[in-house]
Amino acid sequence: MRFFITDDDPAVRLMLAQIIEDADLGEVCGEAEDGSQIDRDFLEWKRAEILLIDLLMPNRDGIETVRQLGGYSGKIVMISQIETKELIAEAYSYGIEYYVTKPVNRLEVISVLQKVKERVLLQQSIEGIQRSLSVLTACAPGARVEQSYSQKTIVSAAKYLLTELGLISENGSKDLLDMMEYLYRWEKESAGDARFPSLREIFLRVAAHKVGAGSMAQKEMKAAEQRVRRAIYQALTHLASLGLTDFGNPKFETYASTFFDFTEVRKRMRELEGQVGTALSQVRINTKKFIFVLYMESKRRIG
Repeated sequence: MRFFITDDDPAVRLMLAQIIEDADLGEVCGEAEDGSQIDRDFLEWKRAEILLIDLLMPNRDGIETVRQLGGYSGKIVMISQIETKELIAEAYSYGIEYYVTKPVNRLEVISVLQKVKERVLLQQSIEGIQRSLSVLTACAPGARVEQSYSQKTIVSAAKYLLTELGLISENGSKDLLDMMEYLYRWEKESAGDARFPSLREIFLRVAAHKVGAGSMAQKEMKAAEQRVRRAIYQALTHLASLGLTDFGNPKFETYASTFFDFTEVRKRMRELEGQVGTALSQVRINTKKFIFVLYMESKRRIG
């Protein structure tokens, strides 16, 4: 695995490089002392698979640098002594994998980088399977095998995310997986040119595919809306519970601000502290955002 370190403190860069090498995580392919010294093309040229970047740097800070790295194929780990919740949430909104606080803790860095390394290897494995399959499909009549494989792959990625969010056993999880299949087909058929379907259209199309058109589809659509909403609320509650127990929990840091409005997560955390149940909760659920993020994250994980 190839790591690139960007930090204005040479002592921190040296420490991170030693941790990576001593733990046999991979090799450091380059270093920079400011975000202004790197861009996406440079990192791709270096074949950097994991970028470690400081938040505060003199010329261009970590968040601005990550924002300008749009399309970078590697994973990003941010390191900073600042623990402001708003900054952490903003960093996650731009796609970082983990946020590690300074002073650097050797065991924490090894644990985080090992997890990120495993994700990179999993993604590379899936991409390798896809390339192999595309070669086989090119020699066979039609393209049904490729489409079927891709649909199964995006469902598998979505299942992983739903498991991480603590709702794979909820009734609405099956509805969400059906939506991932529908959205995959929709994107293929529209060639990515059409607007993202409305929430009502998604529910109705999935319901019609399941029970047929007509009044039955309308009833199924309403039932599915309730199941999905309850499942999403359960995911929010699960993440809020993790945040209350440990604000630095990797799942909380990774998913809370990605799938939900962080203000609503904080609101649910306060409710749990006050032992407010579901019936009295004032939290607002953005169903369309959750479905959109679930689809985009699932696609990102399969490359």
